[in-house]
Formats: sequence, structure tokens, C-alpha cells
Amino acid sequence: MKILTAPRMDRCIGCHSCSLACARLLHHRLSWDTAGIRIQSSGGLTTGFTAVYCLACISPPCAEACPTGALQPRRDGGIVLRKKLCNRCGSCAPACPVDAIYIDQEGEPFLCLHCGLCIPFCPHDCLEMAEASNLRPRSSSKPLEPAS
Repeated sequence: MKILTAPRMDRCIGCHSCSLACARLLHHRLSWDTAGIRIQSSGGLTTGFTAVYCLACISPPCAEACPTGALQPRRDGGIVLRKKLCNRCGSCAPACPVDAIYIDQEGEPFLCLHCGLCIPFCPHDCLEMAEASNLRPRSSSKPLEPAS
């Protein structure tokens, strides 16, 4: 199984093309807030940008916080979102350790599903899909990190 990674964020120019592609292609919206990946400034004009997205926790706290089972853990990390089960309570967002879940005004959650649709839209090749088996967990409730 592959998961989204952002290994070359030093190249990012903050164009939000990946966010808009995700919002439009996956969620059929036109707002970078309603995307699974969001680009933020690292703190100033010269400090670069960071990508905020689901880091594929092995035991995702967001899924544990979901009272309806709309968020289900994937085998190698991350979650599957079953929108029909979601009651839009918003309990998943505060449970996320990296603030990667955006809740819109109607209570609908938006997060990275590791589909990779955003990758071809990054003009500077900042994003890629990596085999989850090539990554190792920091602990059972922490996101995955590259193996040394």
C-alpha cells in the first residue's frame, strides 16, 4: 500500500495547486480548505512552506474518536472515510495529532485519503507516493516516518 509523502517541500512555492486539485478532483469543491492536503507558510516569506496532510498513523486517533465508525483504520496506516456513516459531529478533527482534518461549516470532514491525485499538479515535484512498507512506525499511535 502506498501513502502520500512530501519529501521535497524545500521546492514548494506555495501555489496551492495540489490543494486545489484534491478539492476539485476528489471532493468536487473549489476551495483549498476542502482538500486533503493544505499548504501553509512555515512562518514568513523566506521560510518556505509545509504540507499539512494525514500522516498515516498506525492507530489513528481520529478513527478512535469517531463515534459512528465513519473513519476506519487502514492496514498500513491512515484511514478510510465512509461518508454515509459520518454524522458530522466533528470529533475527529481535534483528535488528529497533526491538525490534518478540516471540518467545513456543515460539519463534513476533509482529509487526505492517500489517493495521489494531487501529485501531478505540483509544478515542483514536492510530493510522491511511497510504499508504506518502506516506512516504519515511530509507535503505534504516531505517524509513519521514513526508515533510516
